[in-house]
Order: sequence, then C-alpha cells, then structure tokens
Amino acid sequence: MSVSPRPTSIVPGGLLRMFGLGVLLIGDSGVGKSESALELICRGHRFISDDVIQVRRTPRGGLIGRAPSISRYFMEIRGLGIINIREIFGPRSIALEAPIDLVIRLKKWQRKREFDRLGLRFPEDTPVAGVRVPQMNIPVAPGRNIATLIEVACKVHLLKRRGYTAALDLSAKLDRAIARGEGAKAGA
Repeated sequence: MSVSPRPTSIVPGGLLRMFGLGVLLIGDSGVGKSESALELICRGHRFISDDVIQVRRTPRGGLIGRAPSISRYFMEIRGLGIINIREIFGPRSIALEAPIDLVIRLKKWQRKREFDRLGLRFPEDTPVAGVRVPQMNIPVAPGRNIATLIEVACKVHLLKRRGYTAALDLSAKLDRAIARGEGAKAGA
C-alpha cells in the first residue's frame, strides 16, 4: 500500500531560512520583497523560494514550504531579470524547504497610518494555508534598511518565544522607578 503525499497549497511570497526560522516574506507587488531577500542571502541566510511557495501541513499541524520544482533556485529582480541564486552564491546559499515559523509583511509606508511602535501587539497571527502563523508588519520607506529590520524582527520573534518582550521589560523598569520616586530621573 503506497502512502499518498500530503496535499499542498500555493502561497504567494518569498521564503528564507534565517536564524533557524522559516521566514515567509509577503507584501504588495513592488514593495521590495525580492530585493530584501537578495540582501539577506548576501548576508548568509538561505534562499528557498521567490514569488510562489508550495506549502504542506505537517502531521503536528505546522507548515513546511518549498519552491515549485520548475522555479527552484530562481528569483526575479526588477532591472536584472531572472537570476539563479545557486549559480551566483553557491549551494550553501539555498535550502530545499523550511518550516514556516514567521510571516513578515512588508507594507508601503503611509504617513497617517498607525504602526505598533512599542511591540506590544506583536505577534498578530495570520492564516497561511489554514494554519495561524505569527506575523510582523514592517513599513517600507526610502532610506529604511529593510534587510536589517527583517533580521531584527527574527531575533525579536525568537526572544518572544523564550518569553522576553523588551517593551514589557522597559515598562516594568519604569514602574519600579516611579514607585521609588525616580520617575523624573527615569527619562534622563
């Protein structure tokens, strides 16, 4: 008796392996997903897929993403066209698949739009192929180093998994300082 493969879903976005996490980059067309992914590959992170990801559910309810075989190793960069990541950066620059642990949505910066400045609302979960996955939103604007922000978002996610939230840590320190009557000194 043969076992049939698990059904897969097709999800738009790019997938990288970073700091042991599978990171799904999503956002509007032209927001800079592929360019950011390319910079992250240059920094040593591993490329899995650009533009389209095949996603399957694991028996434990997680998700595994991989590139469709026809587009594996390829990325489209506006102005350069189609490039082969494996040929340019070598076999160590790629991974065949990764769990999807974190979704990072790149959003065009809008002047009057409110973004979470303290990090207290993260993570908001987003559905990917029927499974809720933690998501962070990163506003994209000229001059912002999106690749660095994506790396830091991954580190923040890993810290939160371990129970640490910087905003809560700072809030507790401020509360203790105020309770001791050092409120005016806390801001200095």
